[in-house]
Amino acid sequence: MPSEKQPASVYEAIGGMETFEKLVHGFYAQVRNDDVIGPMYPDADWEGAEERLKWFLVQYWGGPQLFSENRGHPRLRMRHAPYPVDQKAHDRWLELMGNSLAEIDEQTIPPAYRHMIWDHMQRVAQMLINR
Repeated sequence: MPSEKQPASVYEAIGGMETFEKLVHGFYAQVRNDDVIGPMYPDADWEGAEERLKWFLVQYWGGPQLFSENRGHPRLRMRHAPYPVDQKAHDRWLELMGNSLAEIDEQTIPPAYRHMIWDHMQRVAQMLINR
């Protein structure tokens, strides 16, 4: 009986770059008009912000090391230090990311992977509170 090849990473298991592009694009489509976290982003760098988050998530979940190749070590706390990340910003970030994650069907991101990704999002959002 032939065995199915297991995915090498979460990145591979959920559809690779295309899935992360959908997730991040859906998130930033909401952020642009958000009154809480939208103002933290420079108007001239929306595409750059979207690309950097995509690179980070792709790398974290086992895809190409795009963030490190382009930006060095992620150093998330240091990179977010200039921005006022309080509980309200934390909650809104999770709300918008949760909306984007919910837009991706369960065939693309099955429940077990969805739970892993959401758990990671919650931990990172908590870690970045700095006010």
